[in-house]
Parts: sequence; C-alpha cells; structure tokens
Amino acid sequence: MLELQDICFQVSEDPEEKGILKHINLKINDGFVAITGPNGGGKSTMAKVIAGILKPTSGRILLDGEDITELSVTQRAQKGISFAFQQPVRFKGLTVLDLINLAHGEPLSLNNACKYLSEVGLCAKDYIHREVNASLSGGELKRIEIAMVIARGTKLSIFDEPEAGIDLWSFNNLIRVFQDLRQNINGSILIISHQERILNIADRIIVLADGEVCGEGTKEEILPELLSGTLACSTLMNKVV
Repeated sequence: MLELQDICFQVSEDPEEKGILKHINLKINDGFVAITGPNGGGKSTMAKVIAGILKPTSGRILLDGEDITELSVTQRAQKGISFAFQQPVRFKGLTVLDLINLAHGEPLSLNNACKYLSEVGLCAKDYIHREVNASLSGGELKRIEIAMVIARGTKLSIFDEPEAGIDLWSFNNLIRVFQDLRQNINGSILIISHQERILNIADRIIVLADGEVCGEGTKEEILPELLSGTLACSTLMNKVV
C-alpha cells in the first residue's frame, strides 16, 4: 500500500507562493487507480513526487509502511516503483530486447522476452530486435514501455497520461492492454488520465484540482458526478472527460 501524508509541493521557498500540491492525504491499495482533474491541477507533479523525481516540500510518503520520502528515484525503483513518462524516451543504439532485459534486471531467453511484447499486443518477431529510435511510432513506444513495466513486476506502476500523443488506433489498443493488466494485476497500477475510457476501467478514481483532492471513490461513485458536473469541484474541471 502507498500512503501520502500531508504532502505539499511548491517551487519557491516563499511561503506566500501558491503551492502546486496542498496537503495531499491518500491511501492507495492494490488495484487499478486513476487520477484525473483539470490541466495544471497537480496530477503529473503528484506522480513525480511518488516516483521520487520531485521531492515534496513537506509531508511523508510510505510504501508498505516504510517511509520512502528521502529515497531517490533509483532507490524507489529498487523498492518496487515504476514510472512511465507521457513521452517515452528513445534510446539510440539499444534494441527492444535490450530494454526488456534491463527492465527485468537480468538477461531473459528470447522466448520469455517475446512474451512481454505479446502481452501488450505487439508481434514479438517484428519488434524484439528493433532499435528504439525514430522509426517507432508513439503508440509502439508506449506499448514497449508498458512491456518493460510488466517485465519489472513492480509493486506500483505509474503511468502519466499514457494516451498523450498517440492516434485513435493506438489508443484503442492501449485500452485493451490496460484491461488485460487490470485482470492480471500483481500490485497497484496508478494512471494519470483525462480519458473516460481509462477512468471507466479503474477500480478507484481520485480527482485532483488546484492542488487538492476534491473527489475520491469507486468509478461508480465518481464517474457519474464527473460526467454530470455535479462533483463539488466541478467548476474547476473544465471538460476533464
């Protein structure tokens, strides 16, 4: 379980400056959790704080009861936290097989490495030896990155707007990948997203607006309020879904 205790984040040390995150208190249990909210509401910042890319101004982060607030992004990765960026990084000179082996932590047989690609809907024989460069589309890179996360087998996998920059066909395939992940989950999946179709397959939805949690519950509780505009912070949402 991941727990955020009174997490605040602000860029400047000036106490008068408006913070990006304001006293966030959350418990995220195993399952599929989606975080949504308006642009600029603090969603990506919170994801990066959890992953260790950014350090909170105040508050504590606990993973299975252990305080990881002061741990680096590398140390958190070793504890079992994975982070997938909005725009996956291209690695010139490395192949897809190289990346999957790096994610897994030790060399895999070709057959086992290919299984991870198959899980995300890619034909393994067409991709396993390809270089991770500009020849790959955004949708292909997203699925390769998800295959890497699966290969790591982490406690908490964070995806920051995985739908960003991909076409409709790739997005439809991405939804199927996440549906499969949800069925075979081993730990927690945390996805930052605006997309109703992603929110609709989540077990729980957290709504973040103006740096504060303004809604939290099951998709049956939260999604209708988001779509109808009746959520308490609906005036801040500005067409979230």
